[in-house]
Amino acid sequence: METSDQSVRDLLAANIKRARADRGLSLSELSRRSSIGKATLSQLESGAGNPTIETVFSLSRALELPISDLLEGGRGEMTVVRGDEQEVLAGEAVELRLLRRIEDGGLIVEVYDQRVRGTARQRSLGHVGTEHTIVQAGKLRVEVGDSAAELGPGDSVAFDASIPHSYQAIGGEVRSVLLLQYRGTGPHVC
Repeated sequence: METSDQSVRDLLAANIKRARADRGLSLSELSRRSSIGKATLSQLESGAGNPTIETVFSLSRALELPISDLLEGGRGEMTVVRGDEQEVLAGEAVELRLLRRIEDGGLIVEVYDQRVRGTARQRSLGHVGTEHTIVQAGKLRVEVGDSAAELGPGDSVAFDASIPHSYQAIGGEVRSVLLLQYRGTGPHVC
């Protein structure tokens, strides 16, 4: 991710249009696949919408793309990510900042700074890839399917991200690193 004047909205708009065109999908079909209203998708494609974590993850699932394919522009020789310059992708309880996308031999890894706020629960219906979370500060409850675990600083969890899952901070804010791992750009889970 290069430091640029492009906002998350602008990048998402261009990348949704490109991915939809590449797949020959109508706005109506993408709406059906993602469970996002056609009017909302139209706003997102025009750069006027307000994307949330839930929206981006639904689009990732529907388009079978890594999340960074929806949020990133071109790449340069050196990548510098300034924390105070990154736009935050916010959900009900989680804030994500995409720090880096790493590609090597068909493997894609996205690195996010993740903050889980208060005691609200952030739910995901699932998306492509394998999800890894490493807790840096605070206590985090993670539910994946019928399993649950509580994690503290230094603890980590990994799971098939296509399974519905949720995150919830216990007793205050949680700071963590989120890694999303993909094999290629298709629907394959690592």
